[in-house]
Amino acid sequence: MSFDSGKAPVALVTGSARRIGAAIARKFHDRSYRVLLHCRNSIDEAGALAAEFNARRASSAAALIADLASADGGERLARQALGHFRRVDVLVNNASGYYPASFGEVSAEQWDDLLGSNLRGHFFLSQTLGEELRSRGGAIVNIGDIFASRARRGYPVYTIAKAGLHAMTRSLALELAPSVRVNTIAPGSILWPEHLADDSDPEIAEARQKIMRSIPMQKPGDANQVADLCWFLAVEASYMTGQTVRVDGGRFLGPT
Repeated sequence: MSFDSGKAPVALVTGSARRIGAAIARKFHDRSYRVLLHCRNSIDEAGALAAEFNARRASSAAALIADLASADGGERLARQALGHFRRVDVLVNNASGYYPASFGEVSAEQWDDLLGSNLRGHFFLSQTLGEELRSRGGAIVNIGDIFASRARRGYPVYTIAKAGLHAMTRSLALELAPSVRVNTIAPGSILWPEHLADDSDPEIAEARQKIMRSIPMQKPGDANQVADLCWFLAVEASYMTGQTVRVDGGRFLGPT
C-alpha cells in the first residue's frame, strides 16, 4: 500500500503505548496505516512511539490520552480520534485493567475500574465510532482473554469484564453487519505480567514454571503473534465476524 498522508487508512489501538498494544500498532504502521495510539497513564511511552512512527513517515501517528474507565471516556476518545485524522477504519480494543480482586473483598471502585477499562469504555468507543466504521467498511478487533470463558480463581471481576467483551463481540457483529466485521483475539501467556517479570526471584521463577507446565507447547507466546492475527482479522479475513480466536499455545486445554 502506498502512503498518502491524507488518504491512508487509520487504525485506532487502545492501550498501545507498550506491550501487545504497541506490537499491534507497529504492525499496522509497518503496513502503511496511520495509527492513533491511545494510553491512560503511559504518556511518555505513547509519545515516544508516535515520534518514532512520525520520523519514519511524517504525520502518520499521534498519541491520545483518555481514561476508558471514566463515565464518558469512550465517547471522548472517539471524538479525539475523529478530530485528528478525520477517519477511523480499524478499531482495536486492547486497553485493559488487570489485577486480582478476591471475592468477598471486591470494592465498588475495583468493580467500576475493571468493568470500565475492559468493557464499558470499549462499548461506548465502538458505539460512537459505529457510523464512521460503517462508512469505511471497517473492522473491530477486541483483545480478550482465554479466561473469559474459563474462570480464574482470584480474578472474578476481571473474568466477568472479559467475558462481557467476548459477548460484546458477538452482539456488535450482528449490530454492525454487513458493513463492519467484529472479532476477538483471546491471548494466553504472551508477555509476563509485571508482577512476574523478574525471574531472578525464586518464587517468581517457580510461578512462571508452573504456568509453563500448564501450556501444552511449553513456552510463552510473542506479542507479534497477536499482532499478526489482529492484522488478519481486521484486514484480510473478509468472511469472518463474531468469532473468538485463541492464541495460547493450548493453555485453554490444560489446568489453570
